[in-house]
Amino acid sequence: MRYSIVNFSDVKAAEDFRIDAHYWHPVFIRNSSLVTPHQKLRDFVHQNIANIKSAPINRDFEYLEISQISLSNFEYQTTTVQLGEEPDRAHHLLEKGDVIVSTVRPNRNAIAFIKADGIVGSSGLAVLRPKNIEAEYLLAFCKTDYFVNCLMRSNKASMYPAVSIRDVLDTPLFVPSKSLRLSIVETVKNSDLALNKSKQIYAQAQTLFLSELGLAAWQPKQQLTFVKNFSDTEGAGRIDADYFQPKYNEIVDTIKNYSRGWDTLENQVCIKDTNFNPDAETEYKYIELANIGNSGEIIDCMVEHGEDLPTRARRKVAAEDVIVSSIEGSLESIALITEEYDNALCSTGFHVVQSDVLNSKVLLVLLKSIVGQLQLKKGCSGTILTAINKEEFSKIAVPKIKEKKQTEIAQKVIESFNLRKRAKDLLEHAKRAVEIAIEQDEQTAINWLESVLQVA
Repeated sequence: MRYSIVNFSDVKAAEDFRIDAHYWHPVFIRNSSLVTPHQKLRDFVHQNIANIKSAPINRDFEYLEISQISLSNFEYQTTTVQLGEEPDRAHHLLEKGDVIVSTVRPNRNAIAFIKADGIVGSSGLAVLRPKNIEAEYLLAFCKTDYFVNCLMRSNKASMYPAVSIRDVLDTPLFVPSKSLRLSIVETVKNSDLALNKSKQIYAQAQTLFLSELGLAAWQPKQQLTFVKNFSDTEGAGRIDADYFQPKYNEIVDTIKNYSRGWDTLENQVCIKDTNFNPDAETEYKYIELANIGNSGEIIDCMVEHGEDLPTRARRKVAAEDVIVSSIEGSLESIALITEEYDNALCSTGFHVVQSDVLNSKVLLVLLKSIVGQLQLKKGCSGTILTAINKEEFSKIAVPKIKEKKQTEIAQKVIESFNLRKRAKDLLEHAKRAVEIAIEQDEQTAINWLESVLQVA
Protein backbone atom coordinates (compact mmCIF):
# COMPACT_ATOMS: atom_id res chain seq x y z
CA MET A 1 0.00 0.00 0.00
CA ARG A 2 1.26 3.50 -0.85
CA TYR A 3 0.46 6.49 1.29
CA SER A 4 1.64 10.04 1.92
CA ILE A 5 1.88 11.98 5.16
CA VAL A 6 1.12 15.59 4.36
CA ASN A 7 1.00 18.57 6.69
CA PHE A 8 -2.28 20.45 6.67
CA SER A 9 -0.30 23.64 6.11
CA ASP A 10 0.89 22.14 2.79
CA VAL A 11 -2.69 21.33 1.84
CA LYS A 12 -3.76 24.88 2.63
CA ALA A 13 -0.83 26.26 0.65
CA ALA A 14 -1.82 24.32 -2.48
CA GLU A 15 -3.21 26.76 -5.02
CA ASP A 16 -6.50 24.87 -5.48
CA PHE A 17 -6.78 23.59 -1.90
CA ARG A 18 -6.81 19.96 -3.03
CA ILE A 19 -7.62 17.37 -0.35
CA ASP A 20 -8.14 14.35 -2.65
CA ALA A 21 -5.68 11.48 -2.17
CA HIS A 22 -4.88 11.44 -5.91
CA TYR A 23 -3.28 14.89 -5.71
CA TRP A 24 -1.02 13.83 -2.83
CA HIS A 25 0.13 10.54 -4.35
CA PRO A 26 3.84 9.96 -3.50
CA VAL A 27 4.80 9.86 -7.21
CA PHE A 28 3.23 13.28 -7.79
CA ILE A 29 4.78 14.78 -4.65
CA ARG A 30 8.23 13.61 -5.74
CA ASN A 31 7.60 14.79 -9.28
CA SER A 32 6.64 18.28 -8.10
CA SER A 33 9.98 18.62 -6.30
CA LEU A 34 12.05 17.98 -9.43
CA VAL A 35 11.62 21.44 -10.96
CA THR A 36 11.44 24.72 -9.04
CA PRO A 37 8.27 26.63 -9.93
CA HIS A 38 9.86 30.05 -10.49
CA GLN A 39 9.64 29.55 -14.28
CA LYS A 40 6.42 28.31 -15.79
CA LEU A 41 5.34 27.44 -19.30
CA ARG A 42 3.22 30.60 -19.49
CA ASP A 43 6.42 32.66 -19.22
CA PHE A 44 7.76 31.20 -22.48
CA VAL A 45 4.70 31.13 -24.71
CA HIS A 46 2.34 33.67 -26.25
CA GLN A 47 -1.02 33.62 -24.52
CA ASN A 48 -3.17 35.63 -26.92
CA ILE A 49 -4.03 32.82 -29.34
CA ALA A 50 -6.63 33.88 -31.90
CA ASN A 51 -9.71 31.73 -32.41
CA ILE A 52 -12.40 31.52 -35.06
CA LYS A 53 -14.84 33.45 -32.87
CA SER A 54 -12.55 36.41 -32.22
CA ALA A 55 -11.12 36.27 -35.75
CA PRO A 56 -13.71 34.58 -38.01
CA ILE A 57 -12.43 32.87 -41.16
CA ASN A 58 -14.45 32.93 -44.36
CA ARG A 59 -13.04 29.86 -46.05
CA ASP A 60 -12.85 26.10 -45.87
CA PHE A 61 -10.16 24.95 -43.45
CA GLU A 62 -8.18 22.01 -42.14
CA TYR A 63 -9.43 20.91 -38.72
CA LEU A 64 -7.37 19.11 -36.09
CA GLU A 65 -9.10 17.04 -33.42
CA ILE A 66 -7.39 15.34 -30.46
CA SER A 67 -8.03 11.85 -31.85
CA GLN A 68 -6.03 12.76 -34.97
CA ILE A 69 -2.77 13.17 -33.02
CA SER A 70 -0.32 10.27 -32.96
CA LEU A 71 0.56 9.11 -29.45
CA SER A 72 3.97 7.75 -30.47
CA ASN A 73 5.51 10.91 -31.93
CA PHE A 74 4.34 14.39 -32.98
CA GLU A 75 2.44 13.55 -36.17
CA TYR A 76 -1.14 14.51 -36.84
CA GLN A 77 -3.82 14.34 -39.52
CA THR A 78 -6.43 16.94 -40.36
CA THR A 79 -9.92 16.88 -41.82
CA THR A 80 -11.12 19.38 -44.42
CA VAL A 81 -14.14 21.30 -43.13
CA GLN A 82 -16.33 23.36 -45.42
CA LEU A 83 -17.31 26.90 -44.51
CA GLY A 84 -20.52 26.87 -42.51
CA GLU A 85 -20.04 23.30 -41.27
CA GLU A 86 -17.61 24.06 -38.42
CA PRO A 87 -17.67 21.49 -35.57
CA ASP A 88 -18.72 22.92 -32.20
CA ARG A 89 -15.22 22.33 -30.84
CA ALA A 90 -13.39 24.09 -33.71
CA HIS A 91 -11.62 26.94 -31.94
CA HIS A 92 -7.89 27.79 -32.07
CA LEU A 93 -6.21 29.34 -35.11
CA LEU A 94 -2.91 27.50 -35.26
CA GLU A 95 0.40 28.62 -36.76
CA LYS A 96 3.44 26.78 -38.05
CA GLY A 97 5.76 26.03 -35.13
CA ASP A 98 3.03 25.73 -32.48
CA VAL A 99 3.29 22.88 -30.00
CA ILE A 100 -0.17 21.65 -29.07
CA VAL A 101 -1.09 19.60 -26.01
CA SER A 102 -4.29 17.65 -25.43
CA THR A 103 -6.04 18.72 -22.23
CA VAL A 104 -8.16 15.54 -22.29
CA ARG A 105 -6.72 12.32 -20.86
CA PRO A 106 -3.27 13.88 -20.33
CA ASN A 107 -1.81 10.48 -19.42
CA ARG A 108 -2.01 9.62 -23.15
CA ASN A 109 0.41 12.49 -23.91
CA ALA A 110 -1.05 13.57 -27.27
CA ILE A 111 1.42 16.24 -28.41
CA ALA A 112 1.78 17.60 -31.95
CA PHE A 113 4.14 19.96 -33.76
CA ILE A 114 2.22 22.10 -36.25
CA LYS A 115 3.74 22.23 -39.75
CA ALA A 116 1.49 24.77 -41.50
CA ASP A 117 -0.42 28.00 -40.87
CA GLY A 118 -4.20 28.16 -41.04
CA ILE A 119 -5.17 24.91 -39.31
CA VAL A 120 -8.05 25.20 -36.83
CA GLY A 121 -7.57 23.23 -33.62
CA SER A 122 -10.10 21.75 -31.21
CA SER A 123 -10.96 23.62 -28.02
CA GLY A 124 -9.61 20.55 -26.21
CA LEU A 125 -6.07 21.57 -27.13
CA ALA A 126 -3.69 23.91 -25.33
CA VAL A 127 -1.60 25.92 -27.78
CA LEU A 128 2.03 26.61 -26.87
CA ARG A 129 3.39 29.29 -29.23
CA PRO A 130 7.04 29.66 -28.15
CA LYS A 131 8.76 32.90 -27.27
CA ASN A 132 12.40 33.08 -26.10
CA ILE A 133 12.68 29.28 -26.29
CA GLU A 134 12.98 26.76 -29.09
CA ALA A 135 9.80 25.00 -30.22
CA GLU A 136 11.66 21.69 -30.58
CA TYR A 137 12.83 21.91 -26.97
CA LEU A 138 9.25 22.61 -25.81
CA LEU A 139 8.12 19.56 -27.77
CA ALA A 140 10.71 17.30 -26.12
CA PHE A 141 9.87 18.73 -22.67
CA CYS A 142 6.14 18.07 -23.18
CA LYS A 143 6.89 14.42 -24.05
CA THR A 144 8.63 13.81 -20.70
CA ASP A 145 7.24 11.73 -17.85
CA TYR A 146 7.72 14.80 -15.66
CA PHE A 147 5.28 16.85 -17.77
CA VAL A 148 2.75 14.00 -17.98
CA ASN A 149 2.82 13.57 -14.19
CA CYS A 150 2.32 17.30 -13.69
CA LEU A 151 -0.83 17.21 -15.80
CA MET A 152 -2.08 13.96 -14.28
CA ARG A 153 -1.79 15.54 -10.85
CA SER A 154 -3.88 18.46 -12.08
CA ASN A 155 -6.74 16.18 -13.18
CA LYS A 156 -9.95 17.31 -11.52
CA ALA A 157 -12.46 14.93 -13.10
CA SER A 158 -13.00 11.24 -12.43
CA MET A 159 -15.27 9.97 -15.24
CA TYR A 160 -13.52 11.94 -18.00
CA PRO A 161 -10.10 13.08 -16.80
CA ALA A 162 -9.04 16.47 -18.13
CA VAL A 163 -7.03 19.53 -17.23
CA SER A 164 -7.54 23.17 -18.11
CA ILE A 165 -5.37 25.28 -20.39
CA ARG A 166 -4.39 27.20 -17.26
CA ASP A 167 -3.09 23.95 -15.70
CA VAL A 168 -0.86 23.41 -18.74
CA LEU A 169 0.46 26.98 -18.67
CA ASP A 170 1.10 26.80 -14.92
CA THR A 171 3.39 23.77 -15.28
CA PRO A 172 6.90 24.59 -14.01
CA LEU A 173 9.24 24.58 -17.02
CA PHE A 174 12.77 23.21 -16.81
CA VAL A 175 15.02 25.48 -18.87
CA PRO A 176 18.55 24.02 -19.21
CA SER A 177 21.65 25.66 -20.63
CA LYS A 178 21.63 26.70 -24.26
CA SER A 179 24.14 23.99 -25.19
CA LEU A 180 21.86 21.21 -23.94
CA ARG A 181 18.79 22.82 -25.48
CA LEU A 182 20.49 23.06 -28.88
CA SER A 183 21.54 19.40 -28.70
CA ILE A 184 17.95 18.44 -27.98
CA VAL A 185 16.67 20.74 -30.76
CA GLU A 186 19.02 19.10 -33.28
CA THR A 187 17.91 15.64 -32.17
CA VAL A 188 14.23 16.54 -32.59
CA LYS A 189 14.93 18.06 -36.02
CA ASN A 190 16.73 14.88 -37.08
CA SER A 191 13.74 12.87 -35.87
CA ASP A 192 11.48 15.05 -38.02
CA LEU A 193 13.76 14.62 -41.03
CA ALA A 194 13.72 10.83 -40.64
CA LEU A 195 9.94 10.84 -40.32
CA ASN A 196 9.50 12.93 -43.47
CA LYS A 197 11.95 10.70 -45.37
CA SER A 198 10.00 7.65 -44.19
CA LYS A 199 6.79 9.08 -45.67
CA GLN A 200 8.54 9.87 -48.96
CA ILE A 201 9.92 6.34 -49.25
CA TYR A 202 6.51 4.81 -48.49
CA ALA A 203 4.96 7.07 -51.18
CA GLN A 204 7.57 5.72 -53.60
CA ALA A 205 6.48 2.16 -52.75
CA GLN A 206 2.88 3.07 -53.60
CA THR A 207 3.97 4.75 -56.84
CA LEU A 208 5.90 1.62 -57.86
CA PHE A 209 2.80 -0.49 -57.28
CA LEU A 210 0.36 1.84 -59.06
CA SER A 211 2.75 2.39 -61.97
CA GLU A 212 2.96 -1.36 -62.48
CA LEU A 213 -0.82 -1.33 -63.05
CA GLY A 214 -0.81 1.90 -65.10
CA LEU A 215 -2.71 3.72 -62.36
CA ALA A 216 -0.08 6.20 -61.14
CA ALA A 217 -2.01 9.21 -62.47
CA TRP A 218 -5.54 7.77 -62.23
CA GLN A 219 -8.12 9.58 -60.12
CA PRO A 220 -11.60 8.20 -59.37
CA LYS A 221 -14.60 10.25 -60.47
CA GLN A 222 -17.82 10.36 -58.47
CA GLN A 223 -20.56 10.41 -61.12
CA LEU A 224 -23.88 11.97 -60.20
CA THR A 225 -25.81 9.87 -62.71
CA PHE A 226 -25.26 6.52 -64.42
CA VAL A 227 -27.40 3.65 -65.69
CA LYS A 228 -27.55 0.08 -64.39
CA ASN A 229 -29.81 -2.80 -65.35
CA PHE A 230 -32.22 -4.24 -62.80
CA SER A 231 -30.51 -7.59 -63.34
CA ASP A 232 -27.30 -6.03 -61.95
CA THR A 233 -29.03 -5.12 -58.70
CA GLU A 234 -30.58 -8.58 -58.47
CA GLY A 235 -27.21 -10.24 -58.98
CA ALA A 236 -25.49 -8.07 -56.37
CA GLY A 237 -28.35 -8.16 -53.89
CA ARG A 238 -27.87 -4.40 -53.47
CA ILE A 239 -29.84 -1.36 -54.61
CA ASP A 240 -27.76 1.44 -53.05
CA ALA A 241 -26.44 3.76 -55.75
CA ASP A 242 -22.87 4.08 -54.43
CA TYR A 243 -22.25 0.35 -54.84
CA PHE A 244 -22.70 0.72 -58.61
CA GLN A 245 -20.49 3.78 -59.10
CA PRO A 246 -18.52 3.28 -62.38
CA LYS A 247 -15.22 4.08 -60.62
CA TYR A 248 -15.35 0.67 -58.90
CA ASN A 249 -15.68 -1.15 -62.22
CA GLU A 250 -12.84 0.93 -63.67
CA ILE A 251 -10.41 -0.14 -60.97
CA VAL A 252 -11.44 -3.81 -61.13
CA ASP A 253 -11.28 -3.85 -64.95
CA THR A 254 -7.74 -2.42 -64.78
CA ILE A 255 -6.70 -5.24 -62.45
CA LYS A 256 -8.34 -7.87 -64.64
CA ASN A 257 -6.45 -6.51 -67.64
CA TYR A 258 -3.07 -6.69 -65.89
CA SER A 259 -0.55 -8.49 -68.10
CA ARG A 260 0.43 -11.04 -65.47
CA GLY A 261 -3.12 -11.91 -64.52
CA TRP A 262 -5.24 -11.55 -61.42
CA ASP A 263 -7.22 -13.51 -58.87
CA THR A 264 -9.54 -12.90 -55.95
CA LEU A 265 -8.09 -12.15 -52.54
CA GLU A 266 -9.31 -15.44 -51.08
CA ASN A 267 -7.18 -17.34 -53.62
CA GLN A 268 -4.08 -15.24 -52.92
CA VAL A 269 -4.14 -15.14 -49.11
CA CYS A 270 -5.20 -17.05 -46.04
CA ILE A 271 -7.90 -15.18 -44.10
CA LYS A 272 -7.34 -16.01 -40.44
CA ASP A 273 -10.75 -15.64 -38.80
CA THR A 274 -10.60 -18.31 -36.10
CA ASN A 275 -11.37 -16.88 -32.67
CA PHE A 276 -8.74 -17.23 -29.95
CA ASN A 277 -9.72 -17.47 -26.30
CA PRO A 278 -7.07 -15.72 -24.17
CA ASP A 279 -5.99 -17.31 -20.93
CA ALA A 280 -7.18 -15.25 -17.98
CA GLU A 281 -3.78 -15.19 -16.23
CA THR A 282 -1.58 -14.66 -19.30
CA GLU A 283 -0.46 -11.18 -20.37
CA TYR A 284 -1.06 -10.21 -24.00
CA LYS A 285 -0.35 -7.32 -26.31
CA TYR A 286 -3.63 -6.08 -27.78
CA ILE A 287 -3.93 -4.03 -30.99
CA GLU A 288 -6.99 -1.96 -31.81
CA LEU A 289 -7.88 0.66 -34.45
CA ALA A 290 -6.37 3.54 -32.48
CA ASN A 291 -2.96 1.80 -32.56
CA ILE A 292 -2.57 1.88 -36.36
CA GLY A 293 -0.30 4.53 -37.90
CA ASN A 294 -0.65 6.30 -41.24
CA SER A 295 2.03 4.30 -43.06
CA GLY A 296 1.03 0.80 -42.01
CA GLU A 297 2.93 0.71 -38.72
CA ILE A 298 1.66 -0.15 -35.23
CA ILE A 299 2.35 2.82 -32.99
CA ASP A 300 1.40 1.41 -29.62
CA CYS A 301 -0.73 -1.26 -28.00
CA MET A 302 -2.46 -2.21 -24.78
CA VAL A 303 -0.82 -4.82 -22.55
CA GLU A 304 -3.27 -6.63 -20.27
CA HIS A 305 -3.97 -10.01 -18.71
CA GLY A 306 -6.51 -12.08 -20.62
CA GLU A 307 -9.23 -11.53 -18.03
CA ASP A 308 -8.92 -7.75 -18.44
CA LEU A 309 -9.01 -7.66 -22.24
CA PRO A 310 -12.08 -6.44 -24.18
CA THR A 311 -14.35 -9.19 -25.48
CA ARG A 312 -13.38 -8.21 -29.06
CA ALA A 313 -9.72 -9.23 -28.42
CA ARG A 314 -10.11 -12.54 -30.23
CA ARG A 315 -7.74 -12.56 -33.23
CA LYS A 316 -4.22 -13.89 -32.76
CA VAL A 317 -1.62 -12.47 -35.15
CA ALA A 318 1.86 -13.50 -36.23
CA ALA A 319 4.82 -11.67 -37.75
CA GLU A 320 4.25 -10.85 -41.45
CA ASP A 321 0.44 -10.92 -41.09
CA VAL A 322 -1.43 -7.90 -42.40
CA ILE A 323 -4.41 -6.64 -40.40
CA VAL A 324 -7.15 -4.74 -42.25
CA SER A 325 -9.89 -2.68 -40.61
CA SER A 326 -13.34 -3.86 -41.65
CA ILE A 327 -15.10 -0.68 -40.46
CA GLU A 328 -16.06 1.95 -43.02
CA GLY A 329 -14.54 5.24 -41.89
CA SER A 330 -11.39 3.41 -40.74
CA LEU A 331 -10.59 1.40 -43.86
CA GLU A 332 -7.13 3.00 -44.09
CA SER A 333 -6.25 1.45 -40.71
CA ILE A 334 -4.13 -1.35 -42.15
CA ALA A 335 -0.86 -2.52 -40.62
CA LEU A 336 1.95 -4.99 -41.03
CA ILE A 337 2.63 -7.18 -38.00
CA THR A 338 6.35 -7.03 -37.17
CA GLU A 339 8.34 -9.35 -34.90
CA GLU A 340 7.63 -7.02 -31.98
CA TYR A 341 3.94 -7.94 -32.15
CA ASP A 342 4.26 -11.64 -32.97
CA ASN A 343 1.59 -13.59 -31.01
CA ALA A 344 -0.28 -10.42 -30.07
CA LEU A 345 -4.06 -10.19 -30.22
CA CYS A 346 -6.08 -7.80 -32.31
CA SER A 347 -9.71 -6.74 -32.42
CA THR A 348 -12.32 -8.72 -34.33
CA GLY A 349 -12.85 -5.42 -36.17
CA PHE A 350 -9.85 -6.45 -38.31
CA HIS A 351 -9.53 -9.00 -41.06
CA VAL A 352 -6.21 -10.85 -40.56
CA VAL A 353 -4.49 -12.09 -43.73
CA GLN A 354 -1.28 -13.92 -44.57
CA SER A 355 0.03 -14.95 -47.97
CA ASP A 356 2.70 -17.20 -49.44
CA VAL A 357 2.05 -15.70 -52.89
CA LEU A 358 2.04 -11.96 -52.24
CA ASN A 359 4.82 -10.44 -50.15
CA SER A 360 3.24 -9.05 -46.96
CA LYS A 361 4.74 -5.59 -47.63
CA VAL A 362 3.19 -5.60 -51.12
CA LEU A 363 -0.14 -6.71 -49.64
CA LEU A 364 0.06 -3.79 -47.23
CA VAL A 365 0.72 -1.29 -50.03
CA LEU A 366 -1.99 -2.83 -52.23
CA LEU A 367 -4.72 -2.62 -49.60
CA LYS A 368 -3.75 0.90 -48.50
CA SER A 369 -3.60 2.16 -52.09
CA ILE A 370 -6.55 3.40 -54.12
CA VAL A 371 -6.76 -0.13 -55.61
CA GLY A 372 -7.56 -1.67 -52.24
CA GLN A 373 -9.38 1.26 -50.65
CA LEU A 374 -12.02 1.57 -53.38
CA GLN A 375 -12.75 -2.14 -53.31
CA LEU A 376 -12.95 -2.17 -49.52
CA LYS A 377 -15.34 0.79 -49.58
CA LYS A 378 -17.52 -0.81 -52.24
CA GLY A 379 -17.84 -3.99 -50.18
CA CYS A 380 -19.13 -2.22 -47.07
CA SER A 381 -22.74 -2.77 -46.06
CA GLY A 382 -24.97 -2.20 -43.07
CA THR A 383 -27.10 0.56 -41.62
CA ILE A 384 -25.86 1.73 -38.22
CA LEU A 385 -22.24 0.52 -38.47
CA THR A 386 -21.22 -0.15 -42.06
CA ALA A 387 -18.42 -2.66 -42.55
CA ILE A 388 -17.01 -5.10 -45.09
CA ASN A 389 -17.75 -8.70 -44.17
CA LYS A 390 -15.57 -11.71 -44.94
CA GLU A 391 -17.56 -12.68 -48.05
CA GLU A 392 -17.13 -9.27 -49.71
CA PHE A 393 -13.53 -8.99 -48.47
CA SER A 394 -12.73 -12.33 -50.15
CA LYS A 395 -13.95 -11.03 -53.52
CA ILE A 396 -11.41 -8.19 -53.78
CA ALA A 397 -9.55 -8.40 -57.10
CA VAL A 398 -5.77 -8.70 -56.70
CA PRO A 399 -3.14 -8.45 -59.47
CA LYS A 400 -0.47 -11.15 -59.67
CA ILE A 401 2.54 -8.84 -59.32
CA LYS A 402 5.80 -10.26 -60.68
CA GLU A 403 8.36 -11.22 -58.03
CA LYS A 404 10.98 -8.70 -59.11
CA LYS A 405 8.52 -5.83 -58.72
CA GLN A 406 7.34 -7.26 -55.39
CA THR A 407 10.93 -7.21 -54.15
CA GLU A 408 11.37 -3.57 -55.17
CA ILE A 409 8.18 -2.54 -53.39
CA ALA A 410 9.01 -4.57 -50.27
CA GLN A 411 12.48 -3.00 -50.03
CA LYS A 412 10.91 0.48 -50.05
CA VAL A 413 8.49 -0.49 -47.29
CA ILE A 414 11.31 -1.94 -45.17
CA GLU A 415 13.38 1.23 -45.66
CA SER A 416 10.36 3.35 -44.70
CA PHE A 417 9.74 1.32 -41.54
CA ASN A 418 13.43 1.55 -40.55
CA LEU A 419 13.40 5.35 -40.96
CA ARG A 420 10.21 5.61 -38.92
CA LYS A 421 11.82 3.57 -36.14
CA ARG A 422 14.86 5.86 -36.23
CA ALA A 423 12.58 8.89 -35.95
CA LYS A 424 10.85 7.34 -32.94
CA ASP A 425 14.18 6.48 -31.29
CA LEU A 426 15.58 10.00 -31.81
CA LEU A 427 12.49 11.58 -30.24
CA GLU A 428 12.80 9.19 -27.32
CA HIS A 429 16.49 10.16 -26.94
CA ALA A 430 15.58 13.87 -26.88
CA LYS A 431 12.84 13.28 -24.32
CA ARG A 432 15.06 11.09 -22.14
CA ALA A 433 17.87 13.67 -22.20
CA VAL A 434 15.48 16.25 -20.74
CA GLU A 435 14.37 13.76 -18.08
CA ILE A 436 17.98 12.97 -17.11
CA ALA A 437 18.76 16.69 -16.81
CA ILE A 438 15.69 17.13 -14.58
CA GLU A 439 16.32 14.06 -12.43
CA GLN A 440 20.14 14.27 -12.24
CA ASP A 441 22.06 17.10 -13.89
CA GLU A 442 22.73 18.66 -17.27
CA GLN A 443 26.24 17.29 -17.83
CA THR A 444 25.01 13.74 -17.26
CA ALA A 445 22.25 14.40 -19.79
CA ILE A 446 24.72 15.79 -22.36
CA ASN A 447 27.08 12.83 -21.92
CA TRP A 448 24.22 10.34 -22.23
CA LEU A 449 22.77 11.98 -25.33
CA GLU A 450 26.18 12.10 -27.05
CA SER A 451 26.79 8.41 -26.28
CA VAL A 452 23.43 7.16 -27.64
CA LEU A 453 23.66 9.32 -30.76
CA GLN A 454 27.13 7.92 -31.52
CA VAL A 455 25.73 4.39 -31.37
CA ALA A 456 22.75 5.37 -33.53
